[in-house]
Amino acid sequence: MSESGTSAQHTSSAVSRYGLAVSSSAAALIVTLLLRPDALISPLFFLAIMLSAWVGGIGPGLLAAALATSAIDYFFLPFDPSHTPKLLVFFLTALLVSSWSATRRRAETLLRRARDELEARVQERTEDLRQRNEQLHAEIAERRRAEEAVREQASLLDLTHDSIFVREPNDVITYWNRGAEELYGWKRAEAIGKVTHQLMQTIFPEPLEEITATLLRTGRWDGELVHTKRDGTQVTVASRWSLQRDERGRTVATLETNNDITGRKQSEESLRKAQAELARVTRAMTLGELAASIAHEVNQPIAGVVTNANACLRWLARDVPELEEAREAAQRIVRDGNRASEVIGRIRALVGKTDTAKERLDVNRAIREVVVLAQGEVRRARVALRTELARELPPVLGDRVQLQQVMLNLITNGIEAMSAVADRPRELIIRTERGDDDDVRISVQDSGVGLDAESAKRIFDAFYTTKSGGMGMGLSISRSIVEAHGGRLWAVPHDGPGATFQFTLSKHP
Repeated sequence: MSESGTSAQHTSSAVSRYGLAVSSSAAALIVTLLLRPDALISPLFFLAIMLSAWVGGIGPGLLAAALATSAIDYFFLPFDPSHTPKLLVFFLTALLVSSWSATRRRAETLLRRARDELEARVQERTEDLRQRNEQLHAEIAERRRAEEAVREQASLLDLTHDSIFVREPNDVITYWNRGAEELYGWKRAEAIGKVTHQLMQTIFPEPLEEITATLLRTGRWDGELVHTKRDGTQVTVASRWSLQRDERGRTVATLETNNDITGRKQSEESLRKAQAELARVTRAMTLGELAASIAHEVNQPIAGVVTNANACLRWLARDVPELEEAREAAQRIVRDGNRASEVIGRIRALVGKTDTAKERLDVNRAIREVVVLAQGEVRRARVALRTELARELPPVLGDRVQLQQVMLNLITNGIEAMSAVADRPRELIIRTERGDDDDVRISVQDSGVGLDAESAKRIFDAFYTTKSGGMGMGLSISRSIVEAHGGRLWAVPHDGPGATFQFTLSKHP
């Protein structure tokens, strides 16, 4: 509403209230004049004053009191100064009546307003309580449905053969399904409330702090754990952890699912031992074919030892011994002796029956050692062997003997593939280079007869061979060794003569 409209409304209300005071005073005067003026003077005027003050407030009440006093003085009392105290008493009494009536009216108005506000607040509060009550009933119903759903899910989890349990952030077990009871031997009531890693004496593949950090960062973790069952036996499990958070992102619980892979791990270990044994036999057979080369490599340093020993004796047998020349000859004897020892050591490592021992390896150095061992066979086959080894290759994690066996097999295959070549140079190139994700790629390229489509498909199959006297196990074993090191071995046929065998090794197998 505009200010002019509000002002007009206030003016109209004031006119009405003060008009009521005037009209009520006039009505009281007329009625008093018509009735017995001797007996009824003050009561009707007091009634008009009370009505004016009750309806209009203190202002109209005062106006009515002033009008009533004037009317009484003018119409009912003769002019006499002695009547002044009476009129003053009447006016004061009229003021008191007007004030009392206005105050009473205001008090009743305030009381009624307070009662209305109280009733409104009570009604609002009642409505709020009703809504809260309905909301509470809805939440209770929703919680009951959620609990029922959890019970149904728990009953479903009891149907699976997997071991499933839930633990709090402090690793205390809060749920233990039937699969966990069957696998570990503890009943649900015995397991709940216990700390998982203490109950099952967990052996982790890496520090628990690192596993927890990965779980908190990604919300998931999976790996292999070793648990101890109630009867004291150990079980290897494939474990998967899933983190549960609330709406604020706080960790609530961890769901752990475990599958027993003890039998599979035992089978893998048996297979690994069988492969290692077969690889050792193959190494021995390969070394039998390279016996002449090995003898040549050993004879060279031995012949040097004999030659330098005779020279040393001659220098010492002179009338004036040549000590400096004798010392140099003795140093050459030591050098040739060390060379012979190194050759013998490499031969023993290749034919020895030892467990796999992975270590950080310099691939280029391991290749150079194999090249030295194969030099005799390379010369007899009239093969030009060239190495192109990349610099600053990252070290790889692996078993030196097994990886050198792979290289020896590939070099031998390349030499045999070129044995019938007479119209072109026989070249064997060994390369190393950095692959993807810091992998190391090793290539053995020959200029031999190459691979046809059938051979390219089956060349890595066990017992498949293109050689009349071969067993067909060398490349199959080589692929198994490379894959056990986290790498891959494959053959690349050339458009022209020859083929290339390549394999990769990783620093994180």
